[in-house]
This record gives sequence, structure tokens and C-alpha cells, in this order.
Amino acid sequence: MVRKDLVIIPDDEPGVLARLGETLGTADINIEAISAFTGRGKGLVHVLVDRADDAVQVLREAGFEVKASRDVAVAALPDAPGQLGDACRRLADAGVNIEQAYIAAGSHLVVVSDDVERARQILGG
Repeated sequence: MVRKDLVIIPDDEPGVLARLGETLGTADINIEAISAFTGRGKGLVHVLVDRADDAVQVLREAGFEVKASRDVAVAALPDAPGQLGDACRRLADAGVNIEQAYIAAGSHLVVVSDDVERARQILGG
């Protein structure tokens, strides 16, 4: 299954993540990972969901600005010291540049890179 990282740029105000979560929950779309930051009056949210195409539509209809939907590699990591370093070293040694990475539920590494297919092959995800 092709997995996608959705990039959302909301205004920085109370309740935005609550509304995002409620919007996806009402549509029966599961959030598998999320990363959120704010700065200069805006938020930057990366979210991995089980149904990306549906999520984009639902979020846009709810007024969220979905800036991108990018393919990702998702790989299970053992929950032990050094596993992130090992996975990222394998990518680096293969010349794959990591543009973004975060850990999802269940110790899964989510990677956006300059070569997602190669990253999937290397990580086995």
C-alpha cells in the first residue's frame, strides 16, 4: 500500500488540532502519526492516515489548507536503542537523502525522501 504524508498549514490558534482530529474521526479516517509545530502565526502539521485521498477531500471541505500529499516509506523499527540510527545509516550509505522523518505509533519510522521507492526497498517498508 502506498502511504502518504499530508502537509497542512493551519492558522496558529486554540482548537485547530482538536478540529482536525474531529474532522478525520467523523469521517472514520484513522490518524497513524502526527507531528505539529507553530511559528509566525501559522502551524505546520504532518499527518499520516489510513486513507490519504479521502482525508485530503474531507480536510479541504472542512476548511483546512492541505498543501501537499507526499509518498512516504514506512518501516517497523524494533523498540530498542540504536534502531533509528541504524535505519537512517542504511539510507545514507545508499545515497538516499531524508527530507523528513518522524516516528509513528508502534515504533514505525515514517520517511519522506528524495527517492521513496529506494527508501522502501532499503527499510523493507
